[in-house]
Amino acid sequence: MIGIYPNPNILLQKLQRKTRVSPPSHSVALTITGSACGWAAPGTAAILLEKGLARRHAGGLAIDDPDTLDAVALALRDAGQLKSWRGETLDVLAPDDRVLGRIERAAMRPLGLRTRAVHLQALGSDGRIWIARRSAHKSTDPGLWDTLVGGLVAAGESLHEALLRESNEEAGLLPEELQNARRLGQFEVSREVPEGYQVESTWISVCRLPDQRRPVNRDGEVDRIELAKLDEVLKAIADDRFTAEAALSILHWLLAANSPEPVVQRGAGGLV
Repeated sequence: MIGIYPNPNILLQKLQRKTRVSPPSHSVALTITGSACGWAAPGTAAILLEKGLARRHAGGLAIDDPDTLDAVALALRDAGQLKSWRGETLDVLAPDDRVLGRIERAAMRPLGLRTRAVHLQALGSDGRIWIARRSAHKSTDPGLWDTLVGGLVAAGESLHEALLRESNEEAGLLPEELQNARRLGQFEVSREVPEGYQVESTWISVCRLPDQRRPVNRDGEVDRIELAKLDEVLKAIADDRFTAEAALSILHWLLAANSPEPVVQRGAGGLV
């Protein structure tokens, strides 16, 4: 790994300073069914109090009945607090991973609730990395580069189920093509984002694809997929042309002690 430029360790440290951030000082601690699990913006908290969907509790906000979470999301949508509405639900998690309820995906970050994600590093036989460029119409990080597969774990899904689903939707991969995939570990993100406060746990997996296999996006969220050399990817990360989550996933994979050693290929090519 010595001699790779830009240096992956330095890139990782730089990214971690941006993605390990405490909740904003003005945010309101959120408790759901007795578990402290979120951080709401003052405006969000005010809406829930006004609608009678939450109560004041220990200097913060409390939602006692998980059955009201649908109403919570609808109230925030109607008040213009949600950036988009996906019609997808995610599990609301306690700090110990107990499922407290379910809520519309778009409400997670305005409430500072923790999400779970899976990312897949797919390698060619020569060690190049399959990467995907997000389409220009994506509401978050349009046009930036991403791992081949990356997405949130839906309500009721296991990590394995989410990886299989996302791999099929984003790259057209079948379950049998992921039989050699192995999980490498996880990392945490906590930072302010336009939607609110992002708290996310991401699990990283890696697999190798045969030379004749070219992934194909199926959900319309990617406009380009290609194999990239490691130095190209690191340069693009240094230039902020990858999403933060994808960059962290790639760097953690690259620096993992038990990860397969990539073949470092250098060349004059570059990512557009």
